[in-house]
Amino acid sequence: MTSTAYSLQPKPLQSKKIAYIVPGSGGTFYCQNCLRDAALIMELRKQGHDVFTAPMYLPIFSDESVQDADTPIFFGAVNMYLKYKFPFLQKAPAWLNKLLDSQLLLRFAAKKSESTSAVGLEDMTIAMLKGEDGPMSDDIDTLVEWLNEHEKPDIIHISNALLLGLAKSLKARLNCTIICSLQDEDLWVDAMRNPQRDQIWKIMSEKAEYVDSFIAVSKYYADTMQTKMSISDDKIDVIPVGIDLEGYHSSDQTPVIPTIGYLSKITESLGFSILIDAFIILKQSSELKNLQLHATGGLVGDDIKYVSKIRKRLTKLGFEKDLIIKSDFSREKRIEFLQNISVLSVPVPKGEAFGTYLLEAMASGIPVVQPNEGSFTELIEATYGGITYSPNRPSYLADALRSLLLDPERAKCIGSQGKVAVEKDFSIERMAERTVATYLREVAHTPNASRR
Repeated sequence: MTSTAYSLQPKPLQSKKIAYIVPGSGGTFYCQNCLRDAALIMELRKQGHDVFTAPMYLPIFSDESVQDADTPIFFGAVNMYLKYKFPFLQKAPAWLNKLLDSQLLLRFAAKKSESTSAVGLEDMTIAMLKGEDGPMSDDIDTLVEWLNEHEKPDIIHISNALLLGLAKSLKARLNCTIICSLQDEDLWVDAMRNPQRDQIWKIMSEKAEYVDSFIAVSKYYADTMQTKMSISDDKIDVIPVGIDLEGYHSSDQTPVIPTIGYLSKITESLGFSILIDAFIILKQSSELKNLQLHATGGLVGDDIKYVSKIRKRLTKLGFEKDLIIKSDFSREKRIEFLQNISVLSVPVPKGEAFGTYLLEAMASGIPVVQPNEGSFTELIEATYGGITYSPNRPSYLADALRSLLLDPERAKCIGSQGKVAVEKDFSIERMAERTVATYLREVAHTPNASRR
């Protein structure tokens, strides 16, 4: 189904109600999945569809509020962690659960998190994936009962495959169509330790049975997850991420100081060290002595110590003033950030399922430089908005960056091509229309889908 052609004017969903289950990140770092989900929810609402959000774990990071004030946060992160560590709390009184799930406490917990690493969370992930057959059964009951009482959805869109433990209960007890997005689950699961890692992939494959259709954000990732989860061709669509283009524009002037930009969570696992090494190589050349590196996207826990070490290294080299980290990565500030860089690079070691930051850069007329890994080549070939390099080593990245930094006309031409392509093929409107087409097809195929 990955090659399915979608009409850009699908029929309306009429009276169908859509529940979108979204795990929040707390807003402490640039979360691609959160931005994707929130933008899609807002656009579906603008197009007249009846969509509500069921948040999980932490408050949602988004450019616009999509979280209804009277909707609780299910599976609160603090509550889940304490119940996992102290099983006797699984039967905690309602007042204690309410306290642990309060938004104030959850936001505090998100800011105080020492790490977003998957290592050490293997057993908790398995518990979540087991669903009604595991220790989270009471929490699943709470979610299902609330949905049945307050919303009675016809379609439930699950944000990612790590939440598939919900699918069996949702489908059986609410008799609805289940859609599940796929984006970067492998980066999380493959970082875990065995034998739990293999067990997690096995459970996810088993739980896929209860999903009517999966939506992958790229052809690369559809192929990846079909292999890892044994998903058949007829159960997976490719719908690229789209962004709300309002406010993005090309700068009238090239930055006076050549500047590399990095837009993502500032952490080693996303290639920041590779970029730092390439930056140092370029700074040590006579032609780019005034080069700067600007970064934004948030620092969490261990990443603060990591960046402190980088700053000490740059200080020894005399480059400490040339790394500028912007703490505010709200939509307005991201647009402003992109107006002041020459080129953007987020050299994730093994690539990613997509790269929303690439769309944001291209929408601003900024060329991108990415490793020939994951979906990056697919996206750049579709837009002509950047260049790739291989292998993903600092010297190769430095050469690729140099080729654009020293040739502003070429960089401007590539940036312009990317902007045109994003506006044509990667808008949030186009993503929403394609998603609705999937909803319509699956509702038509789901028994009793027209019961209301």
